[in-house]
Amino acid sequence: MADPIPHPDRAADAEAADRLRRALGRFATGVTVITTRAPDGAALGFTANSFNSVSLNPPLILWSLARKSERLGAYRGADSYAVNVLAAHQEGLARQFAGPAETRFRDVDWREGLGGAPVLAGALAVFECAHEAVYPAGDHELFIGRVERVTETPGDPLTFFGGGFFTLLGEYRPPAEEG
Repeated sequence: MADPIPHPDRAADAEAADRLRRALGRFATGVTVITTRAPDGAALGFTANSFNSVSLNPPLILWSLARKSERLGAYRGADSYAVNVLAAHQEGLARQFAGPAETRFRDVDWREGLGGAPVLAGALAVFECAHEAVYPAGDHELFIGRVERVTETPGDPLTFFGGGFFTLLGEYRPPAEEG
């Protein structure tokens, strides 16, 4: 029998949180880089797998960002952002945009999209969105974007499962060693 996950009003033990994280990691997802502009005009972006379609009419998508993120205020205040769906050959970009903020756009090929949001070259699909709404949800905030332009290119997606990257052919790429 599976152990229950503690209720949020009770003291959550680390073992239960780890078990939940492992179980959530059993759901294979695509990999995205969500980009926007900071109030000072600087390009911002981060790697995320919390991306879903919401509606075709109107065209809406959803993604989330941790409330503890230093970028939260910039994304809340952004008029637009782009969701760049990474292709199988873009694992390096996924790792780069998960790293230190000051190196995320270093040597990255991108163009300015709608509202100035960076659009990454070689992305499998790009959803350029106007900010529609944001909702608090536990330790994250849910962002709803209205899709204003979509582009797509042929190729295979980069996927994430159990803490590692995969391709559709099942090629496993373990997480990089932290150091």
